[in-house]
Amino acid sequence: MSMTPRERRAERRERNQNMVDMNLVSLIDVFTILIFFLLSSAGGVETLPSPKAVKLPESVAQAQPKDTVVVVVSATEIIVDGRKVANVADVIDAPEDTIAALRSELEVHAARQVIRKDNEAKSKTLTIMGDKDIPYRLLRKIMATSAQASYADVSFAVRQRFES
Repeated sequence: MSMTPRERRAERRERNQNMVDMNLVSLIDVFTILIFFLLSSAGGVETLPSPKAVKLPESVAQAQPKDTVVVVVSATEIIVDGRKVANVADVIDAPEDTIAALRSELEVHAARQVIRKDNEAKSKTLTIMGDKDIPYRLLRKIMATSAQASYADVSFAVRQRFES
């Protein structure tokens, strides 16, 4: 016996009504816990990139790192926010006190528009992650270059040493 399309639709509707509705309360609970976990673990921790080629000096300073432009100085290269700008060997042997490639990169970062007014003071801050064995004359050149590029607030990244 063949069924008419109307009878088939009625049978299908009756079959689907017998299915149990999905309970969304437990699913919402799981998502709430996930969101709470993600928000609590993501906020409040400021970390700097940690390249393996740079061994930071130790300090007992308690200040937490700020979100700034980061200049990484390893034994072989100078990197600004992940972009290589100069070789250390070329910079040390140069007679001038400023590093042209570093200055132009820092000026590009300084020229970025600040959206919120309270972040304007933070836009001119710089963190230098220098290897503990780099010579002082290289560090002096980097600091002089950053001062010429309008970065007056310069911080040094260190590894926290706990006093025992």
